[in-house]
Amino acid sequence: MNSLKEKPLVSIVLASYNGEKYLKLQLDSLFNQTYAAIEVIAVDDFSTDGTFTILSEYARRFSNMRAIQNQTNLGYVKNFEKGFQLANGQYVAPCDQDDIWMLDKIETLVNQIGNAPIVYSDSLLIDHDGNILNRKLSDIKHLQNFTTCLNYAIGGSAPGHAMLIQRKVLDACYPFPKHIPHDYWIGFVALFFGPIVFLPNTYILYRQHASNVFGVSLAPGRLKKPSDKKAEAVEKARKRMQALFEKCPDGLPEKIVLSKLLKSYQSFSLRNNWNRMLLFLTYNQEMLSFKKRNAMRRYLFSFKMFFKIV
Repeated sequence: MNSLKEKPLVSIVLASYNGEKYLKLQLDSLFNQTYAAIEVIAVDDFSTDGTFTILSEYARRFSNMRAIQNQTNLGYVKNFEKGFQLANGQYVAPCDQDDIWMLDKIETLVNQIGNAPIVYSDSLLIDHDGNILNRKLSDIKHLQNFTTCLNYAIGGSAPGHAMLIQRKVLDACYPFPKHIPHDYWIGFVALFFGPIVFLPNTYILYRQHASNVFGVSLAPGRLKKPSDKKAEAVEKARKRMQALFEKCPDGLPEKIVLSKLLKSYQSFSLRNNWNRMLLFLTYNQEMLSFKKRNAMRRYLFSFKMFFKIV
């Protein structure tokens, strides 16, 4: 067996916000990992409950943990980005505050990553009390190996909580766009380096509860009409496509496809609608691979792109 010094360091980056209810169970699962060469970097996003008190307590107990608290709320994307920038490891594992990791998670992912930019696993769903729901994340999402950044053109399914990431991938991700989820952005950038590898075994108990949805709630105010929400969704899609196009290296052939997609996203003109539909028909296997749909349903979805921007 290799000594601890010979094993590559894994930085576990835990982003927290008002997570005191489940936090200790997650932290215990981190410090009982069978892989010992870890550091835990916990960045708290200005919690108003006892979350940072718990993190500080564990940081006093374990010399390989750092606990940092933001002075203002950054939002989950920038909070994770801050933690990633503090990481020292060759590999980085994003960590949510309310899950529970299997004790051999890190050891298994390190052994399986090889030259892949990212390796990730399936997750077993549990409810708010920790009861197993007898469903895996792969029952809901199409988890798989990803081979091209076009897999992330309109969506991606590799969840951050299940990832082990090569440090060089994160170095290429900065700055993280605030309007794109951190794991979506990481997956997209990782595919510039090579395929993302999926392990079908479950190494995380993925907790489902009312407060674990990422995003910002709408501020109090007038009720929004469906047309308002549609306009917001279209604008968000345009901004996402702009960011993906700009990030994609010029030498990749996918850059040309993203350029055409971006142009077709600018308006609902007849020309743009037609071109957008043709692009989805041509590249539907790549761009819709994250959806649990057969070939016929992918083609039907592509035809709908004459009328939609997603």
